[in-house]
Amino acid sequence: MALARMASGAALFAAATLGACAPSAPDYSGVFDGTAGRWIDLTHAFGPSTIYWPTDTAGFQLTELAFGPTEGGWFYASYAFASAEHGGTHLDAPVHFAEGRLTTDRIPLAGLIGPAAIVDVSDRAHPDYLVTVQDLDAWETEHGLLPNGGILLLRTGWGARWDDRTAYLGTSLEGPAAVAELHFPGLAPDAASWLASERGIVAVGIDTPSIDYGQSQDFAAHVALYAENIAGFENVANLDLLPERGAYVVALPMKIEGGSGGPLRIVAFVPS
Repeated sequence: MALARMASGAALFAAATLGACAPSAPDYSGVFDGTAGRWIDLTHAFGPSTIYWPTDTAGFQLTELAFGPTEGGWFYASYAFASAEHGGTHLDAPVHFAEGRLTTDRIPLAGLIGPAAIVDVSDRAHPDYLVTVQDLDAWETEHGLLPNGGILLLRTGWGARWDDRTAYLGTSLEGPAAVAELHFPGLAPDAASWLASERGIVAVGIDTPSIDYGQSQDFAAHVALYAENIAGFENVANLDLLPERGAYVVALPMKIEGGSGGPLRIVAFVPS
């Protein structure tokens, strides 16, 4: 079922964003030259202040290898970087919580690209809020069924807290002791199970550190989604700039062989 919805999503994205094009002379220029819509970056930059899970205390490391004029007379800059897979705006590959499921490099493009549905609960979200089946049903009552092959993005409003680590995570602690003190919204496990069994989405993203809420003890929403090869996008930015329906998402992670996730550059196209 997962592969079918991925194929459906890729076809829908192509048809909707590129328009009905004659087979002999497709014209995709409007998607890229600004005439058919606009692209929005949904990615937080990686740097010294990037937020990681509290147990990943090393954070993002950028080491200067070279910077300045060379003996040959030209300028040259080069850096090495180090990062845990799961920090900043990043991908959760299904294998992250589901043994035998897709690793980062094996997720097909159809599982990373598709029409977007933005479910906005920012007007009622609190630090322990769970996005429910009722929230999803309310979106469908207004907009129709969640798109087959689509990408569900949950807007809780927590993205506005990104520059304040304590407000974003709910704690100023670091290390293992911080985990029990985490407070931020997430997806209810029964809603995750409903999505996995009743709808044809290929990925779920959220503007918080985790698909599960901060106080989760069992990461049941992760398990329900990832067991069905539905990927996750965490710490997504700028969801307030997207309409609730009509946008399209391209989410391309670093292609780490055998990885359980990776840094993600995620963007959205909003047609005019």
